[in-house]
Amino acid sequence: MDIDDILREVDPVFHAVPQEKRDLQDLTRAWVAERCAPELLHWPADGLFERVNDNIKRQIEKVEEMTGDMDPKTNFALIVLQTELERFKYIVRSYLRARIAKIDRHTLHYLSTDELRSRLSEMELAYATRHQALLHNHYLSSFLSSFPPQMQNLNDAGGNSTMIDTPDLESAVFIRLLIDTVVEGRGVDADGEMNGKVDDIVILRWSDAKPLVDAGSAELV
Repeated sequence: MDIDDILREVDPVFHAVPQEKRDLQDLTRAWVAERCAPELLHWPADGLFERVNDNIKRQIEKVEEMTGDMDPKTNFALIVLQTELERFKYIVRSYLRARIAKIDRHTLHYLSTDELRSRLSEMELAYATRHQALLHNHYLSSFLSSFPPQMQNLNDAGGNSTMIDTPDLESAVFIRLLIDTVVEGRGVDADGEMNGKVDDIVILRWSDAKPLVDAGSAELV
């Protein structure tokens, strides 16, 4: 009898739907990718976080329901449930913190185009907009108001240069290949490409690795 069997005896619907395990795997992959990528990735658009949040709420309710039961088997199941619950909560918090850190660092960049704004969730977009407004108002009251009006913008792109700070897309990342594919990159090899095999770990510039990750041919590690 394994842990899942014990949990099913206490709660017959626990893990009855494999979607929960798939959601945890998808959440973990999104978390690892967000922490490894130098730029903000797209917010999951398949309802992943809504399902994860619903699962966390259900587990909290189940823990509260089981608390106080003196049956040893129930107590053990409760410990496992609490451990899994904390794992979900830790990954969610760490994932959101990684995204917020990127938004704070390059707020104007992620608000500059429709494509970049589409990477944010509704709450992240509202946060970024409010964050930038507060920052601009602070700068205005501190020193920008003493400048000429044409020099008070924080997104000036005149003179063939821009004031908007952007992520370093040339920074190095590690990827694991999910299929056999040709990997192209800029390095010391004269041909600039290699025949990659499944599970190969490759280090590339993010600008070279991003097409593979976006196509589902590789994942960040």
